[in-house]
Amino acid sequence: MTQSPTPTSTAPLIDLVDRLARLAPGSATHALRHQRDKVAAATEGSYRALFDPALPGLSLAERLAVALYAARLTPSAELAAHYRAQLEQAGADGATVAAIDLGQADVSDARLRAMLQFTRKLIEKPVEGDRAALLALPAAGLSTPEVVTLAQLIAFLSYQVRLVAGLRALDGADAGETLSAAPAPTPGANRPGEAIRINGFTNEVLDWKAWLDVVPLQAATAEQIAVLEESHPKAKVSDYYLFLVHQPEILRQRSAAFNAIMYAPGGMARAERELASTVVSCINGCVYCASVHAQRFEQLAKRNDVIAQVFTDPRTAGTTAREVALARFSVALTERPDSIGAASLAELRNAGLSDAEILDGIHAIAIFAWANRLMLNLGEPVHPAAN
Repeated sequence: MTQSPTPTSTAPLIDLVDRLARLAPGSATHALRHQRDKVAAATEGSYRALFDPALPGLSLAERLAVALYAARLTPSAELAAHYRAQLEQAGADGATVAAIDLGQADVSDARLRAMLQFTRKLIEKPVEGDRAALLALPAAGLSTPEVVTLAQLIAFLSYQVRLVAGLRALDGADAGETLSAAPAPTPGANRPGEAIRINGFTNEVLDWKAWLDVVPLQAATAEQIAVLEESHPKAKVSDYYLFLVHQPEILRQRSAAFNAIMYAPGGMARAERELASTVVSCINGCVYCASVHAQRFEQLAKRNDVIAQVFTDPRTAGTTAREVALARFSVALTERPDSIGAASLAELRNAGLSDAEILDGIHAIAIFAWANRLMLNLGEPVHPAAN
């Protein structure tokens, strides 16, 4: 291995997303992005943690192979070129690199082949990444911490692709597709506090159960305890966090990014970030995430009319022009990040969103490409017992 994605201590730190989105220092979009510097730092920190050569378990070459495959499937030319160069520099077999670069998972190494097959499910249709898909990984020889690394890696790449696409659109670098004529806003029945159950989605409180072994709190290391405490007030009693803390530094960076995206003051109203998150969760089929963020929207906005619309059809949801534009852009960036460009933002701007608000929307949409893939593919929602 001649080079790694992690620079030496004397090398200048180059933010990978800035480079892939081609944001020139001093440009308006670069300055706007770094007004949310906690998000930028945690995004870069996640990249460095996931591709740290010293990370135990999956080899660096395996991680880079997964990254190249995910980038090809999404697709993202910028990310694919980056990860192919890194994989070649890591000394990967030429035939394996060529196959993966063509979007093929039929490689000779059975362990890598299992990882690539799991990657395809999570990238193309995450709702199909069920328990059987997950359990194929331990059957192929992956330990639970290695499964956590793989799942976090694929989910991070889904975030990274959409973030780069959104930033390039904000920078006006690509024309992109103009969204078709928007439907008129539709009034909805507002019944705060009332249970909504539509198309398998609900605003009721759900639990979540991991399919593989979590870290028992009494056996957690000091680092793991610290990361749990940083991540969420209820992390110590959550299967989700107790599972992801098998790889504490990756969880630390991921939690920092999530919290900075969803809770930072200013910019897009928090209720609108929750709305975008709920739309993305419905498109991806994540019942658990949709329930949590539908509840948070209702708590912040004191209404649930648009939530019923999102559960019915996210593509036509919205009780105001802003909501319609935000929902439609959330669908577009989720389903076709490769089609997003400057023209794709016209409807948002026409509805009155500033570039700072649009950036917060891009962040929220992208982070739920990450969150949904973890929730859908590492465990399942648990519904409350019927009365």
